[in-house]
Amino acid sequence: MKKYSTYLFFFAIASLLTIFSCDKKDANKIGNDTILEGKVSILVDETLLPIIEDEQMIFENNYKAKLNLIAESEKEAVLSLVNEKAKIIVLSRKLNAQEEKVFKSKNIVPRTSSFAIDALAFIKNKNTKDTIISLEDVLDFMKGKKNSIKGLVFDNPNSSSVRYLNSLAGINEIPKEGVFSFKTNDEVIDYVSKNDGMIGIVGVNWLSQPNPKMENSVNNLKILSVKGSNNEYVYPSQDNIATKKYPLARELYIINCQGYEGLGIGFASFVGGQIGQRIILKSGLAPVRVPSRQIVTRTKLEKK
Repeated sequence: MKKYSTYLFFFAIASLLTIFSCDKKDANKIGNDTILEGKVSILVDETLLPIIEDEQMIFENNYKAKLNLIAESEKEAVLSLVNEKAKIIVLSRKLNAQEEKVFKSKNIVPRTSSFAIDALAFIKNKNTKDTIISLEDVLDFMKGKKNSIKGLVFDNPNSSSVRYLNSLAGINEIPKEGVFSFKTNDEVIDYVSKNDGMIGIVGVNWLSQPNPKMENSVNNLKILSVKGSNNEYVYPSQDNIATKKYPLARELYIINCQGYEGLGIGFASFVGGQIGQRIILKSGLAPVRVPSRQIVTRTKLEKK
């Protein structure tokens, strides 16, 4: 009997250790963040970084959360997502079928939330007389056809800007002649501001909210109106982006592949909510939901 009791005691201890070990393993898999608290890394298409930095600052001020933004080109960011460098990503497109398949094989269904409409802008040096450009001319130049365009300048050969215009042009790679690339949007802005005749392609948010060190460069630029399929030249104003009248407008997405209720859900809900949408409205981009305005009426005027 005593031998049997000893056996039960050791069996119980072993069972508890096994349960604790499994719980600990699951906790590590899930992460230490909740919807509104903890730390998490977020991959961000570098073209979209300014608006996400704005959202990050307000989100962290309101909640006990720390967001580590990792800015990379679109292609690099998606590769990092697949390799689990982070499980939340901000892109100007949805995941394709092949990318979604990777997460479904891990029993994770990516949650995709649209939160804003931004646009690519064509920029030239302020000294230029040009104020307009035809999208067809740009696409023809990318196909290798010579025209009045001197050269195009992109942020990064792996960026969403290149992928987007390649798709419109129906090509897989940018031509080797007449098309240049750097690393960041700031480098494109700086280069075009100092070189006459070159056309830069940048995210419009880099122009509406430049960081202080880039203000002089941005002030030395002209943003061009673009002629699309409707034969009308359209400036990338907030209204034209919101209605997608501007031909290079595109939706932005937060894609959450955490597979549990963590900061991915919390941040996406915040950005898509009243405060987050107001931040987007003030940035010059177009929110997907127009934030409500509260009007207070008074029956009497207050005397000062």
